[in-house]
Amino acid sequence: MDNRFFAPAALPLARPLTQRVPAQAVITELLDLQKSAPPRSTTARLFGRSPLAGEAAPWYRGALGELHVGRLLTKLPPGWHVLHAVPVGKGDADIDHVVVGPGGVFTVNTKNHSGQKVWVAGRTFMVNGQKQPHVRNAEYEAQRASRLLSAAANSPITAIPVIAVVDPASFTERERPATVVVLTANQLVRWLQKRPAVLAPDQVEAVLTAAAHPGTWHVSPSAAQDTAALQTSFTMVNREVRHARLVRRLWGLGLVGAGGLTAVTAGPSLLGAFLSRLVA
Repeated sequence: MDNRFFAPAALPLARPLTQRVPAQAVITELLDLQKSAPPRSTTARLFGRSPLAGEAAPWYRGALGELHVGRLLTKLPPGWHVLHAVPVGKGDADIDHVVVGPGGVFTVNTKNHSGQKVWVAGRTFMVNGQKQPHVRNAEYEAQRASRLLSAAANSPITAIPVIAVVDPASFTERERPATVVVLTANQLVRWLQKRPAVLAPDQVEAVLTAAAHPGTWHVSPSAAQDTAALQTSFTMVNREVRHARLVRRLWGLGLVGAGGLTAVTAGPSLLGAFLSRLVA
């Protein structure tokens, strides 16, 4: 990016997108889907049936991945900035994370492939032997971001596409993609910090001002959400999902007997107390 910055008056100095939280878009979709999920019966709770609505599971998995990467990105040193769940375009698409710092501008696409085998060779991205369009999608996302940021800043900006793979069972990169960086989520922060400096502090600030303005990205920016309430609602769903998963494991291990039935059906707190007594 050259030194021809946009005038400060071109975009308000307020940075509303900095208030968005990791996974905000997918959590919103998840909670909307959960509205259609009927309450679980006592029997369903007893046997650990998932509380997730039929179509909600991929959104839940995606939320966990973006939350994990969001936590990792907080470890970036001062001078680096991260926007999460950036709404883009005319519909409900979003960019998981936009990172701006001395090393440049990056669009980070989080892929939660926990427990799955990931294999990459050039443009080919395989998950458990199934081909996925992750490289193509990441390229498009970065190109779109570059175009929108350049227009907002009145200066050429190139965003580098990154795919962050969360907790794979194995990760093999036979050939690096030509235009997309693919790495595990745990490698992300270190990789960003090792990028050579290409932006001065005032350039970082100029890009951030453009990136943080909702109008840079979306044709019709939506009203701000109550992120605290959103996070609280997700925490409740997450507790129920984890509780159900634990119950299924206990049944598999034969550890749920008459003494544990009340704890299982009551909820996470009582079940935790029961397990504490069990292992004491």
